[in-house]
Amino acid sequence: MTKDRSILIKNIYYMLTYAFHVLKQDNYEEIETEAFENIYDMFAAILGRGVARLLKQGLYREYVAYEDYLVTKRGKIDLQKTIKSQMSQTPRLYCEFDELTVNNLLNRILKTTMGLLLRHPDVKTGRKALLKKNLLYFGEVDFINYMDISWPSIRFQRNNQSYRMLINICSLVIKGMLLSTEKGSIKWATFIDEQRMCRLYEKFILEYYKYHHRQLSPQAARIPWNLDDGSDDLLPVMQTDITLRTPSKVLIIDAKYYSSMMQSHFGVHTVHSDNLYQIFTYVKNLDRENTGRVSGMLLYARTEEKNQPDHSYLMGGNRITVKSLDLNLPFTEIARQLDTIVERELSD
Repeated sequence: MTKDRSILIKNIYYMLTYAFHVLKQDNYEEIETEAFENIYDMFAAILGRGVARLLKQGLYREYVAYEDYLVTKRGKIDLQKTIKSQMSQTPRLYCEFDELTVNNLLNRILKTTMGLLLRHPDVKTGRKALLKKNLLYFGEVDFINYMDISWPSIRFQRNNQSYRMLINICSLVIKGMLLSTEKGSIKWATFIDEQRMCRLYEKFILEYYKYHHRQLSPQAARIPWNLDDGSDDLLPVMQTDITLRTPSKVLIIDAKYYSSMMQSHFGVHTVHSDNLYQIFTYVKNLDRENTGRVSGMLLYARTEEKNQPDHSYLMGGNRITVKSLDLNLPFTEIARQLDTIVERELSD
């Protein structure tokens, strides 16, 4: 039986800001000082300020394909449909053309999400007022049926990077990923939600270390297989969540966000076997010379379970640690936990 996890709402904001590189944007500074009682109110605050910032820059425009009957030629003419039109009382040219417009997918998602939040009972009046003000500038943008959004098809490039975090928040809101519960905390819903939250958890930790510990060259590094014959055909890619390096040591962190940190068999609680095999494989393949200078860590998001892992094992000369990160603390404490990992695991 799984356990639910609670996280301080404000910490979701911090995780998002690190994951999507908005730490230095002035329009988000006030959010850090506010107290939120539910996740939707916080999302409304972020979207309200974020969209207001986009409006100052000008909404993103892109070429969108259109088809229509026109009086004059525009773009490419569809001859078959045009010939049929000539037989009517008002003959027209049927044209296929591209138009540079704000009525594109990204802006439609923003408009639709702001509309949803305006109807949400947990969003405060002041947040709704800002959302309404923003929507006045979306007159040329259509609402979209949120059930039809193909999230995997969305691509970001240089001209729309400022949309990245906002669109991800829209995804959380629209998919109903988050369920508000007690004041100041949230609980997560289904397995799909857990998968999505796991990706945010991984990205947050990696970007935290990139921002505060650049000297460790944090990256989601690939590890080559330590093969005797050099042939890696059909072997899976070994991609770490976080790899940290000093001149003499390497720490590989696998970030795990599960509803249950431990597996149970006949009442006996143990570390997830697949997780342990994976991190051990990463470590041993990277430490080709068996120096013992490569270590691994399974870093679970802490749950409300009674059994909390905090163990370290010496396996074949390499240190493997299993720990939990408590996300239900003030963010300064979360930062301290992450900094302590560096101090303990990578100090000479």
